[in-house]
Amino acid sequence: MNTGRPARARDARWRTASAVLAEVRRAPGATRAEVAHRLRLSTGSSTEITARLRELRLLVESPAAPRGRGRPTAVLRPHPEGPLVLVIELRHDDWRAELASLDGTAHPFAAGRHGGGAPEAVLARLHELIADALEQLGDRLRAVSMAVAATVGEGRLLDASALGWPPVDLAALTDLPLLIGNDATLAGVAEARSGAATDSRTGLHLLVEAGIGGSLTVNGLAVSGATGAAGEYGHLPFGDRRLRCHCGADGCWELEVSAVALARRLGERLPGSPRDYTLEVLRRARDEPSAQAAVTASASALGTGIAGLVNLHDPDVVTLGGLAGPLRSAAPAEFASAYRGGLMAFRRADPPPVLDAAHGEHGARHGAAAVGLDHVTTESALAAWADARAAAS
Repeated sequence: MNTGRPARARDARWRTASAVLAEVRRAPGATRAEVAHRLRLSTGSSTEITARLRELRLLVESPAAPRGRGRPTAVLRPHPEGPLVLVIELRHDDWRAELASLDGTAHPFAAGRHGGGAPEAVLARLHELIADALEQLGDRLRAVSMAVAATVGEGRLLDASALGWPPVDLAALTDLPLLIGNDATLAGVAEARSGAATDSRTGLHLLVEAGIGGSLTVNGLAVSGATGAAGEYGHLPFGDRRLRCHCGADGCWELEVSAVALARRLGERLPGSPRDYTLEVLRRARDEPSAQAAVTASASALGTGIAGLVNLHDPDVVTLGGLAGPLRSAAPAEFASAYRGGLMAFRRADPPPVLDAAHGEHGARHGAAAVGLDHVTTESALAAWADARAAAS
């Protein structure tokens, strides 16, 4: 007797359900017929799977807008009582929380400022936030996905100096599945899934804020490294080795690009907000020669470093988030010259395009939502959701 056959059939059913949900997220508002065509499902299989997803309160079907002659079809949308992911972005001086439904739509939930406060107070507030969400949503809340302006590895903030914090363990925040990612890494995921790098197999994303972070994505997934701490591009030794970075290394690239670099070149003291200072210097650069010279040097250093990463990673496209785009725009000719000059000769005829990120300041949250929804639509997560629905009925 083959006892493995029912298990294989069950797993195959959840695999197909997971693929349908992924397609709904990839193309919100897709019709059942379109999803079936993309996944090469027969009419019978499509009907059976969508009926089951409706029964499990994962999807609903609503009439699609008429498209000429032919039989009417239905649009697949998240069920109003379906699973949700709580997405939290923890930035340098504030935080924002959203609820993500199965099609990736974000629903604002809460926001606040922490102003670089002690980690214990900030984490206590986030713990309370998650508890409030659980009280309101019950078992509809399936995971918490966090984007943090820090070096992240194995569920910990390994280097949270941008927040003014020591290393911090976030595991005590919740008993729910907790997914933690660096903000720049997750912004790169967002660009690969639904932004400027959507049509590319391999994308390089770089985000300039207080420092430089980023990610290499392959088929929409970030290359995270052995512990999850990959993407700390700002700490490559592309700079002056006489300069010591806050990370403990000498000559980090971000010391030539970020607010620290601008302040050093201008002989000024860096104020509390690196982002605000960079924006101020960019404004001053329109009329002030010394500020323009400082910005030009940062833009050139940015272009040179990107060329080195292109030589290393061979991406289809490079996307720029945060302040990287404004820095390039402030000195476009110098950036382009530095980028082209740093490329290996064989790449110069057709270099990877360098594009502004499509998601802007929302990129990290979009990426965190994508990773969280990946988690709650796995085969095992869907089976657990089905078991919970059965137990509740």
